[in-house]
Amino acid sequence: MIRQAPLPDLLLEPMVRAALFEDLGQNGDITTRTVIPAEARYTARLNARDTGVVSGMQIARIAFHLVDPTLQVETLIADSTPCRAGDTLMTIEGSAAAILSGERVALNFAGRMTGIASLTSGFVAETKGTQTRITCTRKTTPGLRMVEKQAVIHGGGSNHRFGLSDAILIKDNHIAAAGGIEAVLSAAKAGVSHMMKVEIEVDTLDQLAQVLETGGADVVLLDNMSTPDLIRAVAMAKGRVTTEASGNMKLERIAEVAATGVDYISSGALTHSASTLDLGLDF
Repeated sequence: MIRQAPLPDLLLEPMVRAALFEDLGQNGDITTRTVIPAEARYTARLNARDTGVVSGMQIARIAFHLVDPTLQVETLIADSTPCRAGDTLMTIEGSAAAILSGERVALNFAGRMTGIASLTSGFVAETKGTQTRITCTRKTTPGLRMVEKQAVIHGGGSNHRFGLSDAILIKDNHIAAAGGIEAVLSAAKAGVSHMMKVEIEVDTLDQLAQVLETGGADVVLLDNMSTPDLIRAVAMAKGRVTTEASGNMKLERIAEVAATGVDYISSGALTHSASTLDLGLDF
C-alpha cells in the first residue's frame, strides 16, 4: 500500500478548533482550572485498548497544540499503521492542565478515525488476490467528511467523490427526472469539462446495455445486483467503462463480489457503521 502524505494542518485546524470551542465553551475547562495547579507538568500516553489500524494522530496533535503550542507531542505509531491493545500511540508532555483540556477532543477524533481505518482494513483484506479496490461514499458525519475519508485512506481504501461538485454521478432519480438514460448521458457529454468523470447508476443488465450503447459514461455503478448479474455486467463492460459495485456491501460479501472482477466496491458502512476504537489517555 502506498501511503499518502498527510493533509496540510491548515485544512484540518478549523474543524479541530470548532470541536475545542464546543467542548471548552465560554468558561474553559472549569474542572481543570479549579483542581490542577497551573505549574503542574506531566507526560501523558495515548494508548490503544484494542487492535486496529491507527488514524487521527495528526488530528490529535493539532488538538493538543491548539490548546497549548508548547506541548511536546511525539507520535510513536503513525497513521496507517496497525496497532495492538496496550500500544502507546503518542506521548504528550507539558502543562497537565493543557493536556487535560485537549484530551477529549483528541480522543474523539482519533478513536472515530481509527475505527474507520480498522473497518476499512478489514474490507480491503477481503479483496486479497483480486484487482478490486474498496472505496467509501458520501455517507459521512456532517462536517467531518474530510477526516473520515482520510481515515479510509489510512485503512488502505480509496476515496470516492468528496461532494457534489467534483464529479458527475447520475443516479436513478436523475434519470427519472431528466427523461431517461439517453437524455442524461447526452446532457452530461454536452456539458461536462474534459477533466471531469461521468458515472451513472444502473440497476439491471438491460440498463447497462443501454448505457454502453449510448456512450458518454466513464464509470458504471452496478447497484444492488446479485452476484451472477455482477459477473455478467463485468463481462459486458470489460474494456469499455470502469465498474463499481454498490448497495448492501457488507464485510461478509466483499470477497464474493471482488471475485466477480469489478474494479471498485463502494460501501457507506465504512463511515456510517464503523465503531469507535477504544483509545485512552493515561497519566
